[in-house]
Amino acid sequence: MRLRSLCLMSVALFLSVRLFAQSTVEADTHELERLETVWNHAHEHGDADALEKLWADDMQVAVPRMPVMSKSDVLKFARSGRMKFLHYQTSDISVHVYTDAAVVTGRLQRTRSTNGQEISDDWRFTKTYIRQAGQWRVVAFHASEVAQP
Repeated sequence: MRLRSLCLMSVALFLSVRLFAQSTVEADTHELERLETVWNHAHEHGDADALEKLWADDMQVAVPRMPVMSKSDVLKFARSGRMKFLHYQTSDISVHVYTDAAVVTGRLQRTRSTNGQEISDDWRFTKTYIRQAGQWRVVAFHASEVAQP
């Protein structure tokens, strides 16, 4: 009888831990999806302060036809006003959470105005997030052009 009670308690504990872990991953996934919306909105509205809050201090950005940039490089560029986003939309979002790290992938279609010229980009992207002091921060953003058929 004692062994049976111990087995039942073990199963109950296992299921509780598993359900807690699942609900934590779901909550993190929802938060990361929300942060993707914040990212897009901040780009469309030129809100460098919102972007600064999303980015870890050691963030690296690698996008087509640009040198690899640090957080300070990107913030300086964002605050310069030299480029304005007319359209900034993501799709095909996939979120994978690994405890205190996460990878978000998807497609980014954007139109930007630079020196009076409109340029459209169609990219696949990967963002790497880490949890710092309880907050998700982007540490890496990489984009490449979508393959043309």
